[in-house]
Amino acid sequence: MLNSSSLSHTMAGIRPCCSTLPSRSNPRTSWLTLRTVPHRRTYPGKRVLQRKVGIKAEINFVNAEEAKKLIAVDGYVIVDVRDKSQFDRAHIKSCYHVPLFIENQDNDLGTIIKRTVHNNFSGLFFGLPFTKLNPEFVQSVKAQLSPQSKLLLVCQEGLRSTAAADKLEKAGFENIACITSGLQSVKPGSFDSVGSTQLQDAGKAGLVTIQGKISAVLGTVLICAYLFVTLFPEQAEKLLQMAPTG
Repeated sequence: MLNSSSLSHTMAGIRPCCSTLPSRSNPRTSWLTLRTVPHRRTYPGKRVLQRKVGIKAEINFVNAEEAKKLIAVDGYVIVDVRDKSQFDRAHIKSCYHVPLFIENQDNDLGTIIKRTVHNNFSGLFFGLPFTKLNPEFVQSVKAQLSPQSKLLLVCQEGLRSTAAADKLEKAGFENIACITSGLQSVKPGSFDSVGSTQLQDAGKAGLVTIQGKISAVLGTVLICAYLFVTLFPEQAEKLLQMAPTG
């Protein structure tokens, strides 16, 4: 049992800790986290624990219109985390480019085999580069932007921006937003962009795009042929009679 002297020493060793939530001046939300840590002061045969209160940021998911307001009104800056090939096809003007994945050019046997398989299938048909996680991602962002910066992270489908936001949140960034479903969901003209295609089409490449164009041409030819046969049956029959037979 503690006497009055011991009780006063114990109470003096417990430091009050309090925190207030910031006003919701932007759509970002937060939640409180509690962590129990050993107190620095020690007592004979006793261990005093202290409860600390901290604030953990929550990633804010927005659509294109909400994202434009975050940029224009709240001062968010855009960080594009896509790979270089998609970024070069189309990106939002005045954005930072820090890829979450970079092209994997390692030359160990396992990587060479995986890269060869990838390039002959996914790379050939979908135009996807063979990549690996960028080990300098967080450091690259910190080199250009402070943890107090308000970041709007964008990618093509929304998955990479979510993963990037989680890494940056753990690194101390608190004001983070992502576009739900990525740039593929934005309407043409939503943002001023640079590149050879629209933002929503920057993820399309490889034989898939060529196949799509061929299919469109063949479809147009077939429709025209059908209309010609329907509207001009006699001329169509004469053309068929003139066609060489095997």
